[in-house]
Amino acid sequence: MKHLALGGGTPVRVDPFPNWPVYGKEEEEALSRVLRSGQWGTLGPEASAFEKEFAEYLGTSGALCVANGTVSLETALRALDIGPGDEVIIPAYTFIATLTSVLITGALPVFSDIDPKTNTLDPEGVRQIITHRTKAVILVHMAGIPADMDAFAAIASKHGILIIEDAAQAHGSEWKRKKAGTLGSCGSFSFQATKNMSAGEGGAIVSARRDLLEQCWSIHHTGRSREGAWYEHVRLGTNYRITDWQAAVLRCQLSRLDEQIRTREGNAEKLIYLLKDIEGIDPLVPDHRVTRNTWHLFMFRYDAAAFSGVPKGRFVRALEAEGIPAFSGYTPLYSQAMLGHSSVLRAVPDLAGKSFRKLPATEKACRETVWFPQYLLLGTDKGIEDIASAVEKIQRHSGELAAVEDSV
Repeated sequence: MKHLALGGGTPVRVDPFPNWPVYGKEEEEALSRVLRSGQWGTLGPEASAFEKEFAEYLGTSGALCVANGTVSLETALRALDIGPGDEVIIPAYTFIATLTSVLITGALPVFSDIDPKTNTLDPEGVRQIITHRTKAVILVHMAGIPADMDAFAAIASKHGILIIEDAAQAHGSEWKRKKAGTLGSCGSFSFQATKNMSAGEGGAIVSARRDLLEQCWSIHHTGRSREGAWYEHVRLGTNYRITDWQAAVLRCQLSRLDEQIRTREGNAEKLIYLLKDIEGIDPLVPDHRVTRNTWHLFMFRYDAAAFSGVPKGRFVRALEAEGIPAFSGYTPLYSQAMLGHSSVLRAVPDLAGKSFRKLPATEKACRETVWFPQYLLLGTDKGIEDIASAVEKIQRHSGELAAVEDSV
């Protein structure tokens, strides 16, 4: 494999891609502001200011900050009174938090297949599995690509079910010029370290429903009510509050978001153009009704047959050796061993003895989808060209990579 970097050859790229997260003097000044204020805890002025600014940015009437994007989903589900006896439809191609948030409420997760063009939930598949117990659907706007919100709005209206948007990867994405996270009953965001807005951790729930946000506020603030005494707790809650340190950073991150999205969109367009003629590489391109894509991930389908049968995992390792960060992505959630754990079965007895059918589009996505992280799209034209050059180089020498399969 003298040509490929994985075998000792010269890599396509030795220069680093842009660092992530992006920060500057604005974040330093914001953290100093919190330090000097002495208000290091929760429910402070920075959190209140960020909630207002984020809601205005999204074009919705309210937002609530929480500790992370996992508990934002859990809090929303609890506030919507979802629990034992209910079913919640979710994709099997997503991060595990989408699943665990349902399990923690005691509701039964029902896996549905994805649209192979976008890796988001397929509306037709959802229609086929709705039952009298179905209370909600959690849509995951995968990689920043919004799910088909027109179709899911019609499903919600017909069946009287709730639509929860998991927009952890979709800060600033739009469906028909309306921001992701604002089109269902509520939206959930994450500000974890890799996300397009980051404070290391953090999350937010957004909704036009004031009553729902009030329920979420109480749950995240140990069951208190705004009118009650400090040690008066009116419902079962917990401490899911965000700190002012995180909120101060997020205010700065929000100010950069639109410019970063424009850069990613332009570079994604260039990369799609450069990859389009490489056999076996098929970028996932959003529906025309997606008027803005934040490109949290650049996803493409990899056909091993066009690369001398080299398995996807080996192809990803070859990309990394060429200096191009890449990931193999998810495995199907229904294959997770935790679904059979005793603690899960106690929480959701309906899971006992249940076997999950394999979903063909999900299985195919897990076999074939490769991810490039979003910060690659914040670089220069040279960086985008290097990505395409590395893919082309690996294909050109894929026979070498396939021939030494057992030793790599």
